[in-house]
Amino acid sequence: MYEAFYGFTGKPFQLNPDPQFYFDSRQHRRAMSFVEYGLHQGEGFIVITGEVGAGKTTLVRNLLANLDSRQVIAANLVSTQLDAEDTLRMVAAAFGIRTKELAKSELLLSLEALLASHASQARRCLLIVDEAQNLAAQAVEELRMLSNFQLGTRALLQSFLVGQPEFRAILQAPELHALRQRVIAACHIGPLDADDTQSYIEHRLKRVSWDGVPLIMPDAFEAIFAASAGIPRRINLLCDRVLLSGFLAGKWVISADTVKEIAEEIDGELSCPRQ
Repeated sequence: MYEAFYGFTGKPFQLNPDPQFYFDSRQHRRAMSFVEYGLHQGEGFIVITGEVGAGKTTLVRNLLANLDSRQVIAANLVSTQLDAEDTLRMVAAAFGIRTKELAKSELLLSLEALLASHASQARRCLLIVDEAQNLAAQAVEELRMLSNFQLGTRALLQSFLVGQPEFRAILQAPELHALRQRVIAACHIGPLDADDTQSYIEHRLKRVSWDGVPLIMPDAFEAIFAASAGIPRRINLLCDRVLLSGFLAGKWVISADTVKEIAEEIDGELSCPRQ
């Protein structure tokens, strides 16, 4: 719709994480440095936390997109409220192991054999667990046990635990003391500041061949920052709606008034209806 109207080559503010739109903000640059350090160690756990929509998954996908898929085998697991054994089965399935009717002991042997096979061929295995705050303490402990798998002195599996800020509190539980000792890098991604918010918007627009049309006024950028609190997903939602509104109204200039109007509309749509 508005993409053709403004001459864009694609949709600049989609909600799904896309490494092609990765923006290297100060927050994300710092987080990426920690992650790259941890990845270089080749063992243990890397913990990434941040508010909903802060760009945690995008950061990890950008990292994976720059790794050699011939040397790194990555499995993704989106955590839900699973018990420890179900979590283990989900991990095995993510690496392509058929888990039906396998006893836990057989499952562990199959997973260890697969990881060892990759290691013997100079391939590394990474496990990315998203929404890690949903993991029960016993499930987290099960993941720690997987980190014990070794081929000689080499760890067979490295794990990224990606979650919301409350996951840090979960990790402080006394029963997770052993896992905390295996965390080799941890970082928290905060919201963008006002300058990075404007740069983020311009970056995404330029990825779809924005040539300055529509013109976004300085106070519009300020209004977007104020309404979104610098959270990338909120920025995307708001900007997408602002551009749609601009298209419907035939506007070539985006003002602060337009942004505030759309922000109020979104807030109204998400609020509880009056009885």
